[in-house]
Amino acid sequence: MTKDQILNLITNNVRFRDVTDFENTDTLAKQNTGSFSFPSALSHQKQVSQAVSKISQTIPKSMLTNFTAFTNRYYNSNNGKQSSNWLYKVIKDMNPGINVTKFVHKFPQPSVIARIDGSEKPDEILVVSAHQDSINIDSPENGRAPGADDDGSGSVTILEALRVLYSSGLCPKRSVEFHWYAGEEGGLLGSADVSKAYADKTVVADLHFDMTGYPMDPPAVGIVTDYTDTDMNRFLRMIVKGYTDLPTKDFQCGYACSDHASWHERGVKSALPFENQYVDGNRNIHTVNDTIDTVDFSHLLKFVKIALGFIIEVSDAT
Repeated sequence: MTKDQILNLITNNVRFRDVTDFENTDTLAKQNTGSFSFPSALSHQKQVSQAVSKISQTIPKSMLTNFTAFTNRYYNSNNGKQSSNWLYKVIKDMNPGINVTKFVHKFPQPSVIARIDGSEKPDEILVVSAHQDSINIDSPENGRAPGADDDGSGSVTILEALRVLYSSGLCPKRSVEFHWYAGEEGGLLGSADVSKAYADKTVVADLHFDMTGYPMDPPAVGIVTDYTDTDMNRFLRMIVKGYTDLPTKDFQCGYACSDHASWHERGVKSALPFENQYVDGNRNIHTVNDTIDTVDFSHLLKFVKIALGFIIEVSDAT
């Protein structure tokens, strides 16, 4: 699609994804996922408990305050590039010595990838992801789009999970990569590029966090059941039950609603733990009203626990 066609879809609030540069999705090359299967029970409660105790009550809010200060983080703009550069620097500064790279796309905003090498199975990769871009549907390129919940909340959720995991000195057996995708709001563009580039790599799973800070009544973790893997969702429900006090509620997006779908279409097991049980629960998103004062940080931190629990259980599973 052309830039004008994409902007037209966005401003008319049409749900879409851009497959212009994709192979035919019916014949898409399937990823090598290895022989991994999800465990039948949790077995790393002690390690997870120790990691969870290191979660900061203040760092995610501080990070999100700065992240939402950009006019917007629109992927096809200088704001999107500057916000991504800020994120890249923050990741490096918070985790000295970690391997952080920018994944360059044909649009200005790069995706950002941080990697912790596995101690025993470095060629097997567990991906934990979020999208970094934001959008104002009335004025995508220039409008104010704080994107606090969508998806600043997911971005700082995995940023805090990375900080805790790295600072704890834990040595996962499998490699763990944290991905902050560009261009999600333009039709899953960043994750499409990255997943294509990983075609020759062994990716065992992608756990994607798109919006983690806006609970509904009653609070719950929404489990997206379309464009996701059934067995991974089973294990995700175990993680939520074992490491949080929240129930789970299944629901469907009805379309490829976030970057997990890019991996799913390539045969990689993927899942999306969502902030509540309603796909349209937060009416502030894509507007000037998606501000940090609407984010429930006590709820968000439970998703950091989900991320850490999942990473530790899966990266060390036999």
